Amino acid sequence: MGAITLYGLTKCSTCQKAVAWLQRAGVEHRFVDYREHPVPAATLKHWAGAVGGFEKLVNRTGMTWRNLPDARKKPGSDAEWTLLIREYPALVRRPVAVAEDGEISLGFSDALFKRRFAA
Repeated sequence: MGAITLYGLTKCSTCQKAVAWLQRAGVEHRFVDYREHPVPAATLKHWAGAVGGFEKLVNRTGMTWRNLPDARKKPGSDAEWTLLIREYPALVRRPVAVAEDGEISLGFSDALFKRRFAA
């Protein structure tokens, strides 16, 4: 398996666990903090398409979502979703793992990473 690109937030404990798992497993990877390096709208649309839509890409249980004004919680188009995520990068489920072959997965669990990345 080639290198994995892990997108998330440096201070996110779930992202830290995912990075630690990859290091322990000896999986080549790089980490991109998407607050420091915003993800282009086209990439966000691609991720959303790969995981079943923006509703799946966005974490609606987190504090960032809950603290949004109600009017912002109903984006009507991909463009509105991408603008919302650009303004609030913490809305994206973390981490987003992108394999060299383009396969995308959201979140971290030991079982998920074993299935995806164990040799």
